[in-house]
Amino acid sequence: MESKRVRSRFFLVALLRFFLVAILTVGPALVTTWGAAASFAVASDKDDGYRGIWFTLGQFTEYGDKYSGGLGTYTANHVPIAFYCPAVQKTFFVYGGAKEGKRHLLNMVSYYDHVRKTVPRPTIVHDKQGVDDPHDNAALWVDGEGHLWVFISGRARIRPGFIYRSREPYAIDDFELMSEREITYPQPRWIEGEGFLHLFTKYTKGRELYFSTSPDGRDWSPDQKFAGMGGHYQTSWQKGKVVFTAFNYHPGENVDRRTNLYYLQTDDVGRTWRNVRGEVLELPLSDPHNPALVRDYEAEKRLVYIHDIDWDDQGRPVILYITSASYKPGPEGDPRCWTVAHWLGEEWAFYEITPANHNYSTGMLDVRPGMWRVIGPTEGGPQPLGAGGEIAVWASTDEGRTWQRKRTVTAGSWFNHNYVRRPVNAHPDFFALWADGNPDRFSESHLYFTNEAGDTVFRLPYVMQEDEAAPDCLPPGCSRPR
Repeated sequence: MESKRVRSRFFLVALLRFFLVAILTVGPALVTTWGAAASFAVASDKDDGYRGIWFTLGQFTEYGDKYSGGLGTYTANHVPIAFYCPAVQKTFFVYGGAKEGKRHLLNMVSYYDHVRKTVPRPTIVHDKQGVDDPHDNAALWVDGEGHLWVFISGRARIRPGFIYRSREPYAIDDFELMSEREITYPQPRWIEGEGFLHLFTKYTKGRELYFSTSPDGRDWSPDQKFAGMGGHYQTSWQKGKVVFTAFNYHPGENVDRRTNLYYLQTDDVGRTWRNVRGEVLELPLSDPHNPALVRDYEAEKRLVYIHDIDWDDQGRPVILYITSASYKPGPEGDPRCWTVAHWLGEEWAFYEITPANHNYSTGMLDVRPGMWRVIGPTEGGPQPLGAGGEIAVWASTDEGRTWQRKRTVTAGSWFNHNYVRRPVNAHPDFFALWADGNPDRFSESHLYFTNEAGDTVFRLPYVMQEDEAAPDCLPPGCSRPR
C-alpha cells in the first residue's frame, strides 16, 4: 500500500515537472507568437469614412479628466502628420482612426486632392488590435521619390513601433512593413542626399530622447541618446538640412512636473548638435542646467507644455507653448498662458499671446515675414473644463511682441476641437488639421481642416457611400458635427 502511495506521488511529481518544463520552454514561444500576431496586423484595407479615436487618460479631478476627447491628431510630439506634395497636388495625412462606435485604434492614412477637391476612402495601415490609446498614433514623411513613410508609435516596451512604406509613390493603397522598433513619439525627417534622421522617445529612465539614421529606411544606425535628464517631451521641425527641436524636462522622471525649455539643432544628420548660439554640445545632456537651456521655468515653479516650433526669416527659432501652475485641470493651474519664445540673436524674448483654459489645449505656429500666426483652441468651447475649445486665429505683425485675435474659425460646436496640426509645405487650401470630441464622455469624433485665411472649415465625411467624396464645407462660424 505504501509503495503504491510512493509511486503515485512520484507520478504526480513527474507530471508536474513535465508541465513546468513545458511552460518554461514552449510557453514563452507561444506568448511571443501571440504577441506578434496581436500587434503585427498589416491591413492596407479601406475604411468607409473618417472617424477619429476618442480617449480618456482616466486621471480625474473635480474639474474633469487630466485630458480626454477626440484625439485623432494627438500628440504634438508626433511630427509631422500631414505633408503637401506639389508634384501630385495632394496633401497626405495620417490620423488615429477608430472602428465605428468603439474605442479601437486604427492607424489611418489618406489625402486631400486639391484638383478634384475630394478625399478617397482612407486606408488602414495598421490595426492596433485591442489598443485604444492614441499615444500609438503615427507620424508621416514623404521621401524624395514620393514614397509615403508611416512611423507608428509604440508605447514604452509594452507595444513596439512600426515603420511602413507605400509600395508605390504618392499612393495609399498598399504598404509594406519596413521595420519593427522600440519607438514612441516618432518625428521622422528626410534629408536630401542623406536619408532619414528620426527623432523619437524611449522609456529609459522615464522618457528620454534619442535619434537614429538610415539611408533607406530599412537599415538603421544604433539608437543614440541626446537628452537624458530624467524625462522629456519634444517637438521638432526642419528647414533644408537643419533639424531643430524644443523640449522640456521632467524632474524626478515625473511627467506632472514637466518644466524648463531647451533648444537644439543639427545640420549634419545628427553627427553634431548645437545650441542656439552655434556651440557644439556634448551628448547626451544629463544636467538640467546646460547650454541648451532657453529658460529655467523650474526656478519659477511653472510647467511647460510645448506645441510647435518654427524659424523666422533670419533662421532664428520661435517656440509655441503653454505655461501652467499645475498639471491638474481647473483653477489650480491658473494662470495658464499661450506663449512664444523668440531668439533675438543675443538673447531669448518671451511674449504672452492669450490665456489658456487647459494644459492640453494644443495649436500650431506659422511664422512668415511680417506675419506670425497661431491657430488653436483658444476660445471657450461647449465643454469649458475639458481640453480644447473653439478654434481661433491669432496674429502678430511685430515678431510676437503683441498679438490680436484675427478670426474665430469655429463656433457653436457640439464638442471641443483640439490638437490643431500643421502640414509640411502647407497648401493655402489645407493649412491646419484637427479633430473634435467630447472630453466629458465617449463621443464620435470628426476630423476637420481649414484654409490659410481660417475663413472656411471643411469636415471630412464620417461615412462614405462612394470611393471618394467632397468634404463638407461648413458655413462661416459653424462647425456642428450633425
